Amino acid sequence: MLATQPNMAQFNKLFLHNLNRLYFGKTYLAGKIKDLVELASFNSLKLALEEFADDLKKQTDRMELIYTIINEKPSDANCNPIKAIVRDNFCLDEKQDMPVLVDSDIMLYLQMLEHINITACHMLKLLADKLEHPEVKQLLIECFDEAVDNDGLFALIAKEYLGVE
Repeated sequence: MLATQPNMAQFNKLFLHNLNRLYFGKTYLAGKIKDLVELASFNSLKLALEEFADDLKKQTDRMELIYTIINEKPSDANCNPIKAIVRDNFCLDEKQDMPVLVDSDIMLYLQMLEHINITACHMLKLLADKLEHPEVKQLLIECFDEAVDNDGLFALIAKEYLGVE
């Protein structure tokens, strides 16, 4: 049985819901990057995290422009799974005895978060098309491309860290 096609108001709500999750997930992560840099023991990872912080700023700036274009304001009213992943999986409050555990967790979970962001940007691009927002779609393409690049960067750092090809 096929579900009824959502109407345009529902598509707008869906777009805003997903944009809010992505935006507040990224702003929350941006607020924790300094902690991750301090926790990391591998210099290449520290440098990648600093570059990632710059990308997060560019992405949230783009999303703020999207909010302006669609005449909406960011709302953090919904449960945000990205916050839970950062809070629960990076264990920022727990001291670890083995730097390799901390570094590998940072690399693993940042790649996982970027995969979520890649998927979210893809969904938002589809919705921007449906809602006929070409300028919004272009901004989302830029966010998507950076998320793909960051995922690749952390994959390379992991290979370097582990000494594998």
